Amino acid sequence: MNSPQSLLKASTFSYVTLSIFSVGIQQANAANFSQGQVVIANRNSGNISVINVANNQVVQNVALPFDLGAGEQAPEPMYVVYLPSKQQVAVGDRANDRIVFFNQKDYGVVDTVNVGNGVFHMWADPVDNQLWVNNDEDRTISVIDLMSKSVVETIDVSGVDPSNTDKPHDVILDPSGNSAYVSFVGLPGANDLVVKYSTNNFTELERAFVGKDPHLSLTSTNNLLYVPTQDNDEVRLLNRDTLDFVDSIAVPGAHGAGMSPNGQNFYTTNLPSNGPMGLFTIDTTTNVLVGDTNGVDTPVATPHNVVVTGNGEKLYVTHSGASSSTVSVYTLDDPNLPVLQDSIIVGGNNPFGLAFVASVPEPSSVLGLCALGAITGTSSLFKRQTRKK
Repeated sequence: MNSPQSLLKASTFSYVTLSIFSVGIQQANAANFSQGQVVIANRNSGNISVINVANNQVVQNVALPFDLGAGEQAPEPMYVVYLPSKQQVAVGDRANDRIVFFNQKDYGVVDTVNVGNGVFHMWADPVDNQLWVNNDEDRTISVIDLMSKSVVETIDVSGVDPSNTDKPHDVILDPSGNSAYVSFVGLPGANDLVVKYSTNNFTELERAFVGKDPHLSLTSTNNLLYVPTQDNDEVRLLNRDTLDFVDSIAVPGAHGAGMSPNGQNFYTTNLPSNGPMGLFTIDTTTNVLVGDTNGVDTPVATPHNVVVTGNGEKLYVTHSGASSSTVSVYTLDDPNLPVLQDSIIVGGNNPFGLAFVASVPEPSSVLGLCALGAITGTSSLFKRQTRKK
């Protein structure tokens, strides 16, 4: 007959073992934002390039799937969204009106979701519940439920402006996940438009006219929406609650929109630049230009989209154009002043959208260590009291 003490020891062993394995599984699924890759969508080549941020080397070029026999077109990858909780990377395929989901471990295709015609910018909420996709040909927004991988709402935005010439362009979701902000281009006259939507019932909440060709960024450290407007040479700041005007910062050709992971620096590109004055930094506390206020030069023309690595140490810029294949890399030892480190030739033409993808520890190595700890450490764990540190 087992004594109470032996039963207690056995149950404790099982509890500790399960706890250690539970922690191990959580660690195996946890993204490591100090390491990782930058994924580039090569719009004119139908593929994505995967760059190792440790050495700026292209480690993989992956073609988007398509079937000519089924009437599908050669893919046109546009923008990239990292879904850390899913360990997946979403890429918009404009030519085939769908989103392709890749496993971030080996970039095998795990799913596709059909959306509207003319896939352009897209963005997910912070916990990967919804992916909003702008379709500028049929003038709709597709909202994808990322659990079921299905379109749960198609928002018709063809009549957002009375001119009926508007097209949805950029999109970003609020840190709370409750609101989505969509920019519209193609309006007549001097202004384009930003509209705020509810992510719960998909209705319009607010709107504001802004300069031409608006793009969007935000940070959880303040309540502002950063709106680069290329044709107006400015970054306009709007209150995210009301979309009321707050301020305007003069930046030539302001187009790309990238925020540092800590939300303290906003980076924008001068898209029309041939290289000089191609990259600018705004301090999001003071909302003034910092670093080189005349703009950091880029090595080649047409600096387009921008992303910062998860540890905030590097910044990557795509240089778009039909025959372009360059991505420039900058160190951020001083986050206010990007310093050119490298120029990368990627495995395709017209590098367009990009995203940072954090590393994920190998489950086998993590769980192996956990198993060793469970076997060798249970006795001592049972004997000593657990303390919070």
